[in-house]
Amino acid sequence: MTDIISARMAAKLEGDFVVFLIGMRVNRPWKFWKWGPVAAAMPRMLIELAKSPELGLLHARTFFGFPNIFVVQYWRSFEALHAYATDRTLAHLPAWKAFNRAIASNGDVGIWHETYLVKDGQHESVYNNMPKWGLALAGEAVPAAGRRRSAKGRLGRSDGDDDPFQDVPNS
Repeated sequence: MTDIISARMAAKLEGDFVVFLIGMRVNRPWKFWKWGPVAAAMPRMLIELAKSPELGLLHARTFFGFPNIFVVQYWRSFEALHAYATDRTLAHLPAWKAFNRAIASNGDVGIWHETYLVKDGQHESVYNNMPKWGLALAGEAVPAAGRRRSAKGRLGRSDGDDDPFQDVPNS
């Protein structure tokens, strides 16, 4: 079982980073021969990336909710993400070409992605009674204390004394 941290924690990740959301939607479930290969491509890429941390992926988590599957990814930089996506020797580019040959815009399977460039210090998070999650896995989990007590404090806009729960025990 995953270790629950029974405390308020925040994520610490220094420097710029990228949040990349990528997913697929099965539009015609009966055409499993169309969406099956698309669904199988992402695990291969994630395994490849996990074996080569120098490529820049910090953390990824996949979410399933038929007909949608999506992955939240944290990358060290846009340059690393783009380099991976366009490298002819790695898994993404061949998968992208296969999708365009088999599916293109015929409506059987939808694909999407969103890329967010996060500047150093322009993010905040809090976790309570949670295992390490999301950005805390991409970086590190630190106590949400001192300046990190409040959202404004975690963003460097206060000293943390504006925490609305500061008078609540164990908040």
